[in-house]
Amino acid sequence: MKVLVIWRLLTVGGVNAGWRNRAVYFKKYGIQTDFMYVKDLGGMHIMEDVANVFLTSDEKEIIEIIQKNNYDVIIVCDTKKGYKWIRKAKFKGPVLIEARTPEIIKLNRHLPDFDYVQPERIIVPSVHQKRLTSILIDSKAPYEVIFNGIDTEFFKPLSPKDTHLNIEPIPSEGKKVVAYIGRLDGRKNWKLLMEIAHLIKNERVDIEIWIIGGANSVQRDEFEDYWYENSLTDIVKWYPVVPYHEMPHMYSKVKQSGGCTIATTKGESFGNTFIESMACGVPVVAPGISSIPEIIEDGKTGLLYKEENAREAVNKIYQIMEAPEYYQILSDNARERVESCFSISVCAETYVRLLQELHGGARHSTN
Repeated sequence: MKVLVIWRLLTVGGVNAGWRNRAVYFKKYGIQTDFMYVKDLGGMHIMEDVANVFLTSDEKEIIEIIQKNNYDVIIVCDTKKGYKWIRKAKFKGPVLIEARTPEIIKLNRHLPDFDYVQPERIIVPSVHQKRLTSILIDSKAPYEVIFNGIDTEFFKPLSPKDTHLNIEPIPSEGKKVVAYIGRLDGRKNWKLLMEIAHLIKNERVDIEIWIIGGANSVQRDEFEDYWYENSLTDIVKWYPVVPYHEMPHMYSKVKQSGGCTIATTKGESFGNTFIESMACGVPVVAPGISSIPEIIEDGKTGLLYKEENAREAVNKIYQIMEAPEYYQILSDNARERVESCFSISVCAETYVRLLQELHGGARHSTN
């Protein structure tokens, strides 16, 4: 079977990381996954070793790619123009919609005109996203909630001897690390992170904050100006690019320091960095909004705080760091939850069954 995934932006974010993991798993069932993007925002390195990647905004070229490759199924992820391309290519196979954008105004821009295409399913990564999308789409197509999955043999707790301790980021001696992973933009809410940094700087000397990512973010310059002008460069360390293959080592360094990861987001349809962190045994502190409580069990696999409440977020960070026995309980529970609910073998299996059903063939593994 050949599947094409159409999405506008090739980023290093959760959607592409999730699809990378699926593409690897699909190969076990003889499913080839190709990807088509309009714009590369620094994510090519995480995709090019696992799948064919087409990067073009030329409509004629896109239509030719669809026609020449004889795809069995096409999956369109938050790309409204994709439905026009499918129609112009006269594609007759099943089409799936993936609705991933958590912001309702932006999501509405990318939903299809059903004069162009009738989807077989609408795929969403959380129950929260199903509720959000169902407000906007009037379709007879059934919804399917399929969580993002990760490779728990790649993202796992590492011992100090197996960790790349000489490769940046490198923890400062005697410091516990709070790691923020993701873009620097309004939705990811880096300004709240800076409030948290101010509070910690005024109260502690044993904590440093790592920002992982943000090299191509729309508010990169605004963040950088704030970072310098507010004298936060001593407590906040910024690593704009950390290669995907180094991420388990980054999480390992956070765990070995006795630290945690922090999210300040205003909304998520899922949140891959949460399950990456948890798979590596690193507790997460995050706002208790949107899909996040579906992933993080408050007090069991991480701690949730009230949205936009910097003081409460800081208190949750301290709570994790000051109780080593509780830290270990959170760490063990987090790893166990990912293995049982968010491993790629659990999540991608659901997708495989759906694709095989649409393709009309019997399921088989090439293993």
